[in-house]
Amino acid sequence: MDRLCAAAVEQFIAVRRDIHRHPELAFNERRTAALVAAQLGAWGYEVTTGLGGTGVVGRLQRGSSKRSIGLRADMDALPLAEATGAAWTSCTHGVMHACGHDGHTAMLLAAAHHLAQHGRFDGTLNLIFQPAEEGGGGALKMMEDGLFERFPCDAIFAMHNMPGTTQGQLVFRSGPAMASSDYATVILHGHGGHGAMPHKATDVVVAAASLIMALQTVVSRHVDPLQPAVITVGAIHAGEANNVIPAEARLEISVRTLDPQVRRNVEQRIRELVHLQAQSYGVRAELDWRPGYTVLVNDAQQTARALAVAQKHFPAERVNPLGPMVSASEDFAFMLERVPGCYLFIGNGADGEPGACMVHNPAYDFNDQNIAPGAAYWIALVNELLSPT
Repeated sequence: MDRLCAAAVEQFIAVRRDIHRHPELAFNERRTAALVAAQLGAWGYEVTTGLGGTGVVGRLQRGSSKRSIGLRADMDALPLAEATGAAWTSCTHGVMHACGHDGHTAMLLAAAHHLAQHGRFDGTLNLIFQPAEEGGGGALKMMEDGLFERFPCDAIFAMHNMPGTTQGQLVFRSGPAMASSDYATVILHGHGGHGAMPHKATDVVVAAASLIMALQTVVSRHVDPLQPAVITVGAIHAGEANNVIPAEARLEISVRTLDPQVRRNVEQRIRELVHLQAQSYGVRAELDWRPGYTVLVNDAQQTARALAVAQKHFPAERVNPLGPMVSASEDFAFMLERVPGCYLFIGNGADGEPGACMVHNPAYDFNDQNIAPGAAYWIALVNELLSPT
């Protein structure tokens, strides 16, 4: 298997840390996109910028084959204040790379550099650097700008780091692999009043409490126990004083499922419960339902091909062919609805080891030891899937 030399590994660790120092939120990844575009252009890629706002695609063609594949990395950061204490801590207060997109970008750049110099493939390689994965739907924006019409791909692949898993281990799962994400805001409208005279008011706080408890029965009593689903009431806002019954209560809800039919059924049941619970307490409910990312489904054939590459080039203990479903969401799911492919994970560090801190945490940092194996896997995948016939 082609591996990066020590100097190349250090070069792209430095790139990763540079990106980490200068994090950018969704659709504002201008510095990162410029860095990516400049590097790809210097290595001989045909570079297109501005897809989906700040997205970048690097295209490299070798030989005469019509085959093509796409590799995708995300570039955006999160609105969190960093608490790692690292020398490469974010220079932008309140913004940090808390999900490892800096590492994903660096791994793909490292592979791009090696493939430009030493790639032994026949076909077209499309490297997709995507903005706004963190809730912004950057994948959809790139597709709306004609991503796959302008850069056709027979298959697409992406990789994400996984804290809690041994560093460098590659984790695969065929079929549904990551959850859909939907969001709802419920506003309960009643009549406020004095806390000492509740009979002269309609209490939205009691109605909200009852609704929160009722929502817990959706998964436990209306979803097949073998089908994962999560309903979380993450926020409730009502009232300001202990002796005043407020006229309004607001709930913020998130929903995760791993099956499209379960997703539809859960939405229907939540809608019913919101209005029926409100009615039973004499208040009125207003529901704003916001569909998020779809279920991420890995194509069976492409996942088998991606797994076979890992098993051929990595030790057996470094490859997990049947990883767990993940209740988090990922907008690469939209790309997989258009083009068959596989989304895999690379371990960031087992519990108790460096890199084990969960993503979306102020203390999280991408494990730089993954630059080498992550890039090596991308190199092997391209050379195998586009091998000369």
